Amino acid sequence: MIKIDHLVKNYGNNCAVDDVSFEVKKGEIVGLLGPNGAGKSTTMNILTGYLSATSGSVSIAGLDVLDNPMEAKKHIGYLPEQPPLYLDMTVEEYLIFNYNLKHCKLNRDKHLEEICDVVKIRDVYKRVIKNLSKGYRQRVGIAQALIGSPEVIIFDEPTVGLDPKQIIEVRNLIRTLGRDHTVILSTHILQEVQAVCDRIVIINKGKIVADELTENITRAVESNRRFHAKICGPQKEVLAMLKQKPGIVYAELLAARDGDAYTYLIESEVGIDIRKSLFYALAEKKWALVGLESLGMSLEDIFITIVDQTSGQRRYERKDNKPRRPSPAAGVEEEVAKSMVKKAKSGSDELSGLFGDDE
Repeated sequence: MIKIDHLVKNYGNNCAVDDVSFEVKKGEIVGLLGPNGAGKSTTMNILTGYLSATSGSVSIAGLDVLDNPMEAKKHIGYLPEQPPLYLDMTVEEYLIFNYNLKHCKLNRDKHLEEICDVVKIRDVYKRVIKNLSKGYRQRVGIAQALIGSPEVIIFDEPTVGLDPKQIIEVRNLIRTLGRDHTVILSTHILQEVQAVCDRIVIINKGKIVADELTENITRAVESNRRFHAKICGPQKEVLAMLKQKPGIVYAELLAARDGDAYTYLIESEVGIDIRKSLFYALAEKKWALVGLESLGMSLEDIFITIVDQTSGQRRYERKDNKPRRPSPAAGVEEEVAKSMVKKAKSGSDELSGLFGDDE
């Protein structure tokens, strides 16, 4: 449905998009993820025909956006970061205006009613847009993108500025739209793509650095390597045993306490599940294990590690006034990121991603 081939966009000496190539199949929801200034919005603007490319090509449903702009745009619904609303119009007037602008051939009243039901704006249909909340304005922006029932819908930062409830509503709406449309979601919010997307494309400094199914990235992120363990027993002896136990690379006593049980942070070696052996070792000492919580690795850490691996930057460090020990998880995250980079560069079938060098 969408094919981007060796796309390049230069602004003078600045390369905003650097040899980007990927495809999106019909009915797929793809998240275009990256830090601010990575080139996401520029890619979206070229894809919609709003900007021209320095080189490369973009096709929608087999139509080149540059050679057949009007025909290609008939297949696209687009919601930019700032919804293109006319605030003095009512919702009804605005949607009719867009209907006429797109030369839509569908039955107008029925078509607009269906869209209002999908995006849930029927109750504000007669109201002036400037009097609506930001959440409702965002919904009106989505409604204009759906006019004409385009096969491809593109969202650029659709939840910016929304409150948590509105964010959940918009995410659910995007998930619903993905049943009948091909969707590209451009964002820098990791939880957003994890919640709604089938596939994640990570872009950094204008280059694609990862292209992977969401479930595969999630499996890597959720590996059980860090735990909070609540153990009843003498603190010093328990901590000494944990530090000496094979398979555990780090152990620390935390301040949290539950009755006579103390909480310990435990980090296992990569690829080793220490839960069963830990249980048996504690049972042998007659120290009760009353809780074991898997912490896994955060998607944010994986993302930051991948981006830093491909841009030559130092790993992200939180800045506050508290002294911090070097995180043992950093090594685990780097192992995952390096593995993903290595697989992509070697063309492994296990990872469909494309990793590029820094611009």
